[in-house]
Amino acid sequence: MMRDDAGNAGMTRVVLASGSPRRRELLLQVGIEFDVISYDIDESVHDGEDPTRYVRRLAEEKHLAARQAGAIGADRLVIAADTTVDLDGHILGKPVDADDARAMLRALASRTHRVHTGLHLSVDGRSASEVVTTSVTFTPISDAQLDWYIGTGEAFDKAGAYGMQGAAGVFVASIEGSVSNVIGLPLATMVSLAASLGVDLFG
Repeated sequence: MMRDDAGNAGMTRVVLASGSPRRRELLLQVGIEFDVISYDIDESVHDGEDPTRYVRRLAEEKHLAARQAGAIGADRLVIAADTTVDLDGHILGKPVDADDARAMLRALASRTHRVHTGLHLSVDGRSASEVVTTSVTFTPISDAQLDWYIGTGEAFDKAGAYGMQGAAGVFVASIEGSVSNVIGLPLATMVSLAASLGVDLFG
């Protein structure tokens, strides 16, 4: 909630600058009402760009694309995010096919990787951003389990070829950090950044 110059309270309208169904589900789960305005951007990795810089840049570009659409008032809180999987400094994006998904999951099996989400929020000409990192350790994964998981179809639109909130939860041995971050939107950090901009998402 924000207050105008006269001190009157009013609910800030939220825009999610992302087409991710996981991010929509997370906002709905915590009762935040929002509109979605999403535009395709070039998600290619720049030369020399590490995973955290990559997700920070993409979140900023998604935010800018939504703002430049011209239909969003400055008083609306725009939330943009991008998530990637980082295995030893290598960015694992969305798999291009089943073989690519298998290769990614084999690389992740029995190891610890990091999930980074870049967040960028803005309202009334002010902005705040942060990159949140969670460490995820996988169990060993057998060939039969790989075939089963690829068969679910979950792997193909997710960074690192898995969705922890779905069937791939059986591969997760432990997590250090935000669970919602692994799904695609670190909720606690989102609420904190909004508060730093004067917005109480639950007020």
